[in-house]
Amino acid sequence: MTFQKALHAAKTHITSSWKHISVKHPLLHLVIASLVAGVAAPSAIWAQEQAAPLTTAAASQPSQTTDYHYVVPLSLALEAASESVRVCALHGYFVTATVVDMDGIPQVAIRGDGATIHTSESSYDKAYTVVTLGPIFHFDTSGEFYNLTKTNPFAPRLGSMRNVMALPGAVAFKSKNGIVGALGVGGAPGGDKDEVCAQAGVAKIADRLPR
Repeated sequence: MTFQKALHAAKTHITSSWKHISVKHPLLHLVIASLVAGVAAPSAIWAQEQAAPLTTAAASQPSQTTDYHYVVPLSLALEAASESVRVCALHGYFVTATVVDMDGIPQVAIRGDGATIHTSESSYDKAYTVVTLGPIFHFDTSGEFYNLTKTNPFAPRLGSMRNVMALPGAVAFKSKNGIVGALGVGGAPGGDKDEVCAQAGVAKIADRLPR
């Protein structure tokens, strides 16, 4: 066999083997092709393969209670929380203010001068209560939930769940007639006073939320 014939036979065998790999093992084909071309490392290919199914699963999911989803911008959340701390401080109350989004995730937490450590937890729990239970039981403040626990036989059990607090002090952010977050305040001598400060914070930005 001449050298040219031998070279042609080798090329034919390689081409046939390459086609077999590309059909039977597409991922292996992709890795080899990338390595030969110097385009991507095997780890990059693996990451793409792993990420592909997650892209669909991780798509934005609607809230449990509404198809409308909105997140209060950070600048507005900061402004609202700061206003509630400021109003409470004017009355001599040392508080923490926490803003949560409609999924109950904290966006902003501001601990005012002199506020004790437990106020961070209470302010969050009050806000969490409003965004998670408010849309279901139709209340916009944790004070309303507190009143509900005195009239609804099932509400006290809800109040014992983790991060749920049946005390006044949190007020909902509303957009397009839905609850899209909440501002909770803790630390004043009485939840009713906390709620006045929370109302002031929410009112500060209410007209800048989508209608």
